[in-house]
Amino acid sequence: MPDFTPVLQSTEPDASLLDRLALIERGTLVAAIVYFALNLAGRFFVLPGLSFAADRHLMAAGTATAALASALSLHLSGPRFSRRAHRLAMLLAAAVTLVCSVVSCEYAFHLLPGTRGSGAVATMHFEAAAAFALLGATLLLIRAEKRLGVITADILVFFLVLLVLILVSGRLIAELGIFGPTTPPSAPWTTLIGLVVLTTVAFLRKAENGVYSILLGRGIGSNIARGLTPVLFALPYVRECMRARLFSIQKMPPHLTTAILASTAVMLSFALLLFLAWRINRMEVEIHDLSLRDALTDLYNIRGFELLAEQALRMARRAHLPFSVLYIDLDDLKRVNDTYGHQAGSALLVETGKILKSSFREIDVVGRIGGDEFVVAGQFGQSGKAVAVERVEECVNRRNSESDSPYRLSFSIGSVTTDTGPQQNLDELMRIADQAMYEEKRRKKLPVS
Repeated sequence: MPDFTPVLQSTEPDASLLDRLALIERGTLVAAIVYFALNLAGRFFVLPGLSFAADRHLMAAGTATAALASALSLHLSGPRFSRRAHRLAMLLAAAVTLVCSVVSCEYAFHLLPGTRGSGAVATMHFEAAAAFALLGATLLLIRAEKRLGVITADILVFFLVLLVLILVSGRLIAELGIFGPTTPPSAPWTTLIGLVVLTTVAFLRKAENGVYSILLGRGIGSNIARGLTPVLFALPYVRECMRARLFSIQKMPPHLTTAILASTAVMLSFALLLFLAWRINRMEVEIHDLSLRDALTDLYNIRGFELLAEQALRMARRAHLPFSVLYIDLDDLKRVNDTYGHQAGSALLVETGKILKSSFREIDVVGRIGGDEFVVAGQFGQSGKAVAVERVEECVNRRNSESDSPYRLSFSIGSVTTDTGPQQNLDELMRIADQAMYEEKRRKKLPVS
């Protein structure tokens, strides 16, 4: 019968991360809608003692209207709303796109004589009009499911983020005076902050599908992308600010300034490359280790045990060292499961794993290869094996005397040791140790004479 169990791909967005982002999006959009509505109201209403219409820090009326319509469109396009709300969101996005595109074209090409000082053109800066036109076009396709629509929306988001970055960084650099006294872009901070909020929410919403979903996935690439994105966004600005500062102080020749900046960029890029490679290798080791571990006891599973024990066996043979294999069976696990439940049996297996890990060395290979069967392999002889078995028995006796558990813990142990460099292969050694373990188990069941 075919297996219809869904497989979670590492490239699919993390559901828990999406839930947290959805909560942040809703709160952010509600706050943005209130903020834009207050800005718009402040242009037309005067409260006692306050003249909002004269406040130069408010958003322009046309900009506030476009921002409010965009925020409502984003809010209504969410999955919680009905199809009618989604249609209204599309209408709002289309209106923002159309009006802001007309305003941008008028600023750029003067297509409509006589409109420069009136209407939306008079109440919206060119930069804001261009950004909101891109934002509106993005919102029109934000719920697209067909491949062409998804790709187009990804491209629009890319250019929207690029434009907002240019506007915000240009305003910030101008006000910091890094290049000396300059005229900042005409879009005020109130408009830019609104654009940043709406662009961020649109980007996160679009990241649920399409190329940007890599940032929300569960895989190695997604984790690395989330970690490196802030660094990659910040580094170019730091470099350009350093360049401007070094050229402005004029205390070193231009060729030396260029050499310093280029060398710094090379080494920072090299450091990022090293970090990326180190992070990928570390995650690969963790994933590889997880594939070799038993989830319940954290000991090696049969695959992990055979892989590492074979390696230890080859090293012992090459160095002519003794090698031992111990086969350990947990007594009466079936009776514990039948009497006290499988949870009690699982707890007993976990206790066994802890005892075995604490009784053997870190270099010894300890694994769980069956329901109640454990095996240990290591480069030690008869004396080392005797010491380890004694430690196991001490731990078991201490547990049985101190625990208030209704069932006792006991093992049957069989072993084999080769003292002059092992000649048998691992399967033969495990088979001999397994037979010795069953002999021990049968001996325990014999009546005491």
